[in-house]
Amino acid sequence: MSKGKIMLNGKTIAFLVAPEGVEQVELTEPWKAVQQAGGTPRLVSTQPGEVQAFNHLDKGERFPVDTTVEEVSVADFDGLVLPGGVVNPDFLRTDPGAVRFTKEFFEAGKPVAAICHGPWTLVEADVVRGRTVTSWPSVRTDLRNAGANWEDREVVVCTAGPNTLVTSRKPDDLKAFDQAVVDAFAA
Repeated sequence: MSKGKIMLNGKTIAFLVAPEGVEQVELTEPWKAVQQAGGTPRLVSTQPGEVQAFNHLDKGERFPVDTTVEEVSVADFDGLVLPGGVVNPDFLRTDPGAVRFTKEFFEAGKPVAAICHGPWTLVEADVVRGRTVTSWPSVRTDLRNAGANWEDREVVVCTAGPNTLVTSRKPDDLKAFDQAVVDAFAA
């Protein structure tokens, strides 16, 4: 992404997180990348109020929720980001509204990006079969069991499905992930 270039002008991107446990940098860095590219990020959660972010195992900042999965439609957004953190996607994959919301992006052919443990929600939504992905190493077996082809790369962009799917392994991959996210959402 070239500095100053407005690639996402007029596009609204959902960042889906649980009320607690999102890895802060995996929320804030892609959020900034979307904003810098001219897009509008919106924080979507399963409950109203605020979400508690974490820096690994330590509490981080709190962030205000813009809307809940029950109040919005996939039609309101141009793309979806699923940040990681262990607790965050583990909670999301047990919430029927979060799983439905995630699956609907695939059904609508809209781009989705997930990092670290974020792909757990994709497993529950049954949208990784036949897709090439990456993730935090401990999620690898779950993804393979769900029919995905898992690769150990900093970012994987898969277009072999109804939408573009961007995945990355960890916070160290955020620079490549952020670039791939903006590119996928700009397409």
